[in-house]
Amino acid sequence: MAQFVVTGASAVCSFGTAPGTVNVTSQVVCMADGKPIATIQDCQSVNITPFGMCTSLANPTVAAATAAALGVLTPQPCMLVPAGTWIPTKPTVLIGGQPCLTNDCTLTCSNGMGAISITSPGQVKASVP
Repeated sequence: MAQFVVTGASAVCSFGTAPGTVNVTSQVVCMADGKPIATIQDCQSVNITPFGMCTSLANPTVAAATAAALGVLTPQPCMLVPAGTWIPTKPTVLIGGQPCLTNDCTLTCSNGMGAISITSPGQVKASVP
């Protein structure tokens, strides 16, 4: 059963070296465990902290640094560039007219094509059937 994602949730990127944290800014009315519930609109760099260093050669800065290092992978600081919004898995559960963000949703970063997923929803009391 999916759980609502709230402020303080943990996320990872398939090309990142550290976890990031989710910060909800899309709404402040609906709460779970005393924290605002995220919607699929909480996908910008203000909503998700960087994932440490990016290791994707599809990221232009990583590719340039790796080429300058004669082919030795040279990770560069993560700069999240979302390719759209989170992909909702419960599109009929709405918060303020937007689908809620659950821990099984995914997001793609267009700056390296990383797959971003939720590792901890930030709360344990509210679930979505």
